[in-house]
Amino acid sequence: MLNDFFGTDRIYIACGYTDLRCGIDGLAGIVQQKFRLDPFSNTLFLFCGRRCDRIKALYWEGNGFVLLYKRLENGRFQWPRSAAEAQALTPQQYRWLMEGLSVEQPKAHRPEAGLCMV
Repeated sequence: MLNDFFGTDRIYIACGYTDLRCGIDGLAGIVQQKFRLDPFSNTLFLFCGRRCDRIKALYWEGNGFVLLYKRLENGRFQWPRSAAEAQALTPQQYRWLMEGLSVEQPKAHRPEAGLCMV
């Protein structure tokens, strides 16, 4: 289900470690207080614990929260651990993460900005 989760305006991951014992209220509190983001927006928020084989996803459906939990049987998620911040993901980075790849692919083509015709 998480692999095919599209239709959101934005996707954020909580870099670093999150205590996955938190439920909906705890994760929504982290989004609102720690990251200063709106948990009631059309945004998917992803959290990962220390073991990197489990993630929780929080999504507001308009009339209530959806809490999804995924545990990998083999392998680990390539989760950014550098800082305790929320990082926005592109749809491509989200697909990479769900496929077990790092969200920062060094050989991927980067989008170009500020181009003009001469």
